[in-house]
Amino acid sequence: MSIKVTTLLALGASVLLATSALAQQANSAQAKPAAKPATPAAQAPPAAPGKFVPPIRGEAVLNMTKPAVKRLPNEIVTTFKVKNPSTTGSIAGLKVTEFWYDAGGNPVSGDEFRYRKPLMPGEVIDVELRSPIKPNMKNSQYKFEQQNGGVKPTVVAKL
Repeated sequence: MSIKVTTLLALGASVLLATSALAQQANSAQAKPAAKPATPAAQAPPAAPGKFVPPIRGEAVLNMTKPAVKRLPNEIVTTFKVKNPSTTGSIAGLKVTEFWYDAGGNPVSGDEFRYRKPLMPGEVIDVELRSPIKPNMKNSQYKFEQQNGGVKPTVVAKL
């Protein structure tokens, strides 16, 4: 019986000793400050969390640059910039659709662009539309929509 008690006491003492040593190492690691580099790097401030801006209800006004149309071998790429000039409301669910027509006014081709996040006040985004080339393409037209109504685009020289 005394062998069992002695073994149990020795095991308990070793567990307490090991726990004490680990706790002492953790305290000494926290007490020592980390070594600083010789030249501190400039740190960017943390990004501010997105602010909720209520969406515009009804017709929204939108500024856009003149579309730049580039013809590639298999498609026509139209690019332009869009800005929300509002100071109080965001544009939710912006959708830009491009329609291409032939000489008779019949729709031939087109593409659609969706901006899934709300377009915040003053925010500028790039819109790229890629339409497959058809032999009888003549002219194009754009349709702007938003989740809560229509969009009135205004062409400006520079954003």
